[in-house]
Amino acid sequence: MNYRPYLIEGETRSGRWLVTCDHAAPTVPEAIANGDLGLPAEDMNRHISYDPGAASTSRALGDRLDAPVLLGNFSRLVIDPNRGEDDPTLLMKLYDGTIIPANRYADAAERERRLALCHRPYHEAYARLAARPATVILAIHSFTPQLRGRPPRPWQIGVLHAGDERLSRPMLDLLRSETDLTVGYNEPYTGFLPGDSIDRHALRHGRPNILIELRNDLIATKEQQQDWADLLAPLLERVLAQAQL
Repeated sequence: MNYRPYLIEGETRSGRWLVTCDHAAPTVPEAIANGDLGLPAEDMNRHISYDPGAASTSRALGDRLDAPVLLGNFSRLVIDPNRGEDDPTLLMKLYDGTIIPANRYADAAERERRLALCHRPYHEAYARLAARPATVILAIHSFTPQLRGRPPRPWQIGVLHAGDERLSRPMLDLLRSETDLTVGYNEPYTGFLPGDSIDRHALRHGRPNILIELRNDLIATKEQQQDWADLLAPLLERVLAQAQL
């Protein structure tokens, strides 16, 4: 079977939302270092490699929003789809204290090879799906409760924006007024990196968008993933309706 750097579910669904999950999988294609970056399974199955729980949560949200779902099918350690091609963190050699052996001596030619195999096809699919009329982008990510040597992160969910607050600000207000969650705004990360997925497919085209970060210990089981989708989908629909976009 030929390797595909992305998966699309529900492509013919009619809802306005496009649910995306850049870091859906810890996959290392056979064409990259024979499918092995030199890390133990323990590292490949934690946040440095992908966003645990985010893929299944994205699928559940796609079901509830009647929305297509785009899932990246390569580890962020192969090459990060949520970075521009000129970003120095596109191909990481050290992440959260862990050296990536197969990336240690990766040169410009190897970077280009990985761009062609994984990064560019993923963004071509993203661009095609986002070009549907009146598309609204919902990007789902997850974050670790604590980075090595850093204090615990208090947030259960983060709502991120990159200057376009048409959906993120009212979503933040709803989450804070109607739930008892600890909600971060542009936490645990800023909502903008030049050339990242939202910049490339939403901001540059004026498309409404929202990026949600969920703490990965809270989306570890199918039940938790379904519960988050049940909570978030109606709020997202309310926010979109109220925004009249």
